[in-house]
Amino acid sequence: MRISLLGGTGDIGEALALRWAYDTHHEVVIGSRDPERARTKAEEYETELRSRDVDRKVTGFANGMAADRGDVVVLAVPPYQVAELVESVAEKLSDTVLVSPAVGMSRDEEGLHYNPPDVGSVTQLVDAVAPEGVPVVGAFHALSADRLANLDLAVDIDTVLVGDDPDAKDQVARLTTDIEGVRPLDGGGLANAPEVEAMTPLLVNLGTYNDGLHDAGVKFQ
Repeated sequence: MRISLLGGTGDIGEALALRWAYDTHHEVVIGSRDPERARTKAEEYETELRSRDVDRKVTGFANGMAADRGDVVVLAVPPYQVAELVESVAEKLSDTVLVSPAVGMSRDEEGLHYNPPDVGSVTQLVDAVAPEGVPVVGAFHALSADRLANLDLAVDIDTVLVGDDPDAKDQVARLTTDIEGVRPLDGGGLANAPEVEAMTPLLVNLGTYNDGLHDAGVKFQ
């Protein structure tokens, strides 16, 4: 399986790239608006993996070329960039599953607050701008990028998946299970994305107000 992480030079892109490369044999592709930055970060990820005796190839390309190579394409960019990004690579997305981990949030003196777009959630926004026939799955919203990127730390967390295409959701669930210590849970259709995305500002606020919870995650029992 080839996984392309568009915006894979940022926090969540780095975390997922390292974990998939470390825990699995899937091919990991990094995308960026700047192809040189993508190649540089891919080399940095390879160096990090080699320091743990893992010899894995990670490649870097411009976002369009990365999208063209992906069986699964993860939109690892801030929420205000997702629509423009999808539209810019739309012609490269045939036979692809789109994955959206972005969450709309605003900040004031009290902390972070859920701030979805007019369509209800960032995941639904991605679905609205995705080419016809390209399934969208919301996933990885409430994961701590810092903890996931630290390969010295074990993880034991859940992530809730939402999507209207059962096959696409199953595919993303299998890729999620491949990351050691991350369990996918089915949260239903895309209409349920607002409830899932809203957990992210809650977790960040818990980390702000409580010692030892800066990289809090969710485990359902």
